[in-house]
Amino acid sequence: MNKVRCNWCGEDPLYIDYHDKEWGVPIHQDGKLFEFLILEGMQAGLSWITILKKRDNYRQAFANFDANKIARFTDKKLEKLLTNPGIIRNRRKVYSIRQNAQAYLALQEGNQNFSDFIWQFTDGKIIRNKWKNAQDAPANTIISDVMAKTLKQHGFNFVGSTICYAYMQAVGIVNDHVASCFRYHEV
Repeated sequence: MNKVRCNWCGEDPLYIDYHDKEWGVPIHQDGKLFEFLILEGMQAGLSWITILKKRDNYRQAFANFDANKIARFTDKKLEKLLTNPGIIRNRRKVYSIRQNAQAYLALQEGNQNFSDFIWQFTDGKIIRNKWKNAQDAPANTIISDVMAKTLKQHGFNFVGSTICYAYMQAVGIVNDHVASCFRYHEV
């Protein structure tokens, strides 16, 4: 019997695996939340499958998303990364990863747990939508607007409202699996 899935994952095995195992699963680990925030920012203007195909390259290029290491990357190191064909070679995006690592560490230095910081926008609760079609899900919401504004105030970059909403979907703050998807009730 074929499983009913959200139609956005199509037939690509990588996309299907991501949909079935990761997308929408609530994440509370600071490092994993940081990784997803970076990857969602890298997606701006591109498709998520492009980023998924490059995710391992990003992990390798950016010290497995170790914010302490990334925050110390020099301009020379970032310029070298701009020659890496395994990542998106957009200067603003590459430099934003270091900036976001520094902002992430600044939050922690202020005794702010990143998970608590991210989940505060929904009071730690999962928003469970019940869409019939994936197209019914919005590109952004008032909550993603507030998240984006707050992240920017804390020095983060590539965190617009649409990116934040996609982030909320990816890390399980929002369950936007369509109601007929087998994962809807599992996450």
